[in-house]
Amino acid sequence: MSTPFSSESLVRNLLDQLINTFVPSGGDSGSLFWAKRLLLALILFALVWLLAQGICYLLHRWGNKLTSFTNTDLDDRILQRITPSISLLLTLLGIYLALLSLPLHETFFRLISSGLFVANVVIVCVLIYRILHEALVWYAERQHEGAGGVFSRQMVPMAEKVTMLFIIGAALMVVLRHFNYDILSLVTALGIGSLAIGMAAKDTLAHVISGFTLMIDRPFRIGDRIQLSGGQVGDVQDIGLRSTKIKTLDNQLLIIPNSDLCNTMLTNQAFPDNRIKGRINVGVGYGSDVEQVKRLLVAIALEVDEVLREPAPEAFFVSFGDSALNMSLFFWVEEYPRLFATTDKINSRIIERFREHGITIPFPIRTVQIQQP
Repeated sequence: MSTPFSSESLVRNLLDQLINTFVPSGGDSGSLFWAKRLLLALILFALVWLLAQGICYLLHRWGNKLTSFTNTDLDDRILQRITPSISLLLTLLGIYLALLSLPLHETFFRLISSGLFVANVVIVCVLIYRILHEALVWYAERQHEGAGGVFSRQMVPMAEKVTMLFIIGAALMVVLRHFNYDILSLVTALGIGSLAIGMAAKDTLAHVISGFTLMIDRPFRIGDRIQLSGGQVGDVQDIGLRSTKIKTLDNQLLIIPNSDLCNTMLTNQAFPDNRIKGRINVGVGYGSDVEQVKRLLVAIALEVDEVLREPAPEAFFVSFGDSALNMSLFFWVEEYPRLFATTDKINSRIIERFREHGITIPFPIRTVQIQQP
């Protein structure tokens, strides 16, 4: 604390010399002495306040012109966010200089100066947080626009929370150090407490770390439709710190721990795009013309508007069944939510067209021969 005291004393002595130079004290009474001090305090505060307004004006006028030469808008956004904090810091500086010029009691002055110091620390923390927030949002927007980005919008709130914790911790240490508190014992206690909490909540920490992994690796995003190894299919609703919420096709919500998702195999139907390939298996009688059936299946698929023309639908003779020739029709749909409705339309047309062309879909037939003794 010796350094702040000496600096305050030095500034106070300079202010006293300034008062004695321009406003000689002589045999002034107490009221006149306080009037001079108050006048000097107001002048100092007004000068610093005018300086703050001038700096803000220059930042608005010339800062925007300088940032216009860059290719990105990050510097414009940061400049807009930090200008109010800079003005507030300079205003607090004016209040501090005004208090130094007044002959206040030492205890009262220390109390007010300590409050001003805490306010300055809070403003600096807010200033740093605003800069980091704009940088995170700007970077997330750039990565979100391109494919293969390693940072998504979902990570911005989490990164902000972690950054805020570090800023608050650093500010707390600075304030405690200013008031001559021993922060070494506090840091040691926090370290031991963190170790005990980590050992007691290792499963929860595993889910949290897996949540970070999911957000960085991005095997799926919010809104993607995924199929789990157990066969469940659903749309990703939220990726949290501990769990991921998936809304199934029958409107149920699956809440799965993140560590389970990291250690299992799943299918993302939304990658690399929203297109999905549908397949319809159908059996025809052994007396059917295979080529005619394949042409008819492709024509039926092309009659449905939701079926893509490129890639074109294809039909194949897959295998010989016990009672039918097994055929398969493959087609593409623009968006995976339309697959079921498109499959329904194609199936309905297959039955109708097969009846018109005399193509039968045979029932399973089994012949039983009884041998007489």
